[in-house]
Amino acid sequence: MNLEERFALTFDDVVAAAQRLRGVAHRTAVVTSRTLDARTGAAAFLKCENLQRMGAFKFRGAYNRLAQLAERERRAGVVAFSSGNHAQGVALAAQILGIPAAIVMPRDAPATKVAATRDYGAEIVFYEREHTNRAEIAAALARERGATLVPPFDDPAIIAGQGTAALELLEDVPDLDVLLVPAGGGGLLAGCALAASGLRPGLALYGVEPAAGDDFAQSFALGERVEIPVPKTIADGQQTTSPGELTFPIVKNLCAGILTVNDDDLRGAMRFAFERLKLVIEPSGGAALAALLAAKLDARGRRVGVVLSGGNVDPAGYAAILAERAPA
Repeated sequence: MNLEERFALTFDDVVAAAQRLRGVAHRTAVVTSRTLDARTGAAAFLKCENLQRMGAFKFRGAYNRLAQLAERERRAGVVAFSSGNHAQGVALAAQILGIPAAIVMPRDAPATKVAATRDYGAEIVFYEREHTNRAEIAAALARERGATLVPPFDDPAIIAGQGTAALELLEDVPDLDVLLVPAGGGGLLAGCALAASGLRPGLALYGVEPAAGDDFAQSFALGERVEIPVPKTIADGQQTTSPGELTFPIVKNLCAGILTVNDDDLRGAMRFAFERLKLVIEPSGGAALAALLAAKLDARGRRVGVVLSGGNVDPAGYAAILAERAPA
């Protein structure tokens, strides 16, 4: 049996998602920097999903999922749960497709992400992150309304949609040696792994997550899914507690490993992106860049792809990070 046949989806699903997204999602820029290359010894190519519609890669998976709903399902609406970017992705995709959407969000979600989600026309249902299970709340709401539940990462259409980011990057820069991808629940990482398996099988692909929330790293080392408490990190989009049931087998079999970065690394990546690249990235969105800058792997002499997964950051918090001095 072909390895891909064990998974919930294949490279062909990523290609099909790219067809659905053509003319709807942005084909985001790939940026290079001589300063970054000099600092790391690599030839780096940054896939700017912070410039995607609604400011993150999440739009890709959300639109791919909602575009495949039957007319009856569209009328009944969708329910999603998210700390911000998936919320905005589903809300925008639903707005484009004329589908009612309700989003379950933590009460401490960044205000800018809440406001944007509401501006896209979605209803917001708040929950307390520390004391309640967002997936259970969303599932109950979906049952009550007869709506379709759209999970943030553990869904074949979501994974396939997210993988189109790497598909585009590898079409634009086909001879990469390494690809660094932020890891939360694993939708983006698994989708990128499937894309790479079809276009660049020899590529070394690494997921990157906060050291405080190393559920993927622990799971990868053990060979099975590990669950951890809600992590304390500035990377709100990576405050997951366990890899997805669908995403983990793909990552375990197709990725080279998982790297971790601390919050200071993330802050440094955000400052570097602003000062040197003139790009705004959020903490989660800068995880892969942080790994490269902090030399979490030996990138010298290698062609390295870096996914900047999002740029939806609270202005006040962002200003504070830019004003900080880097640790001595």
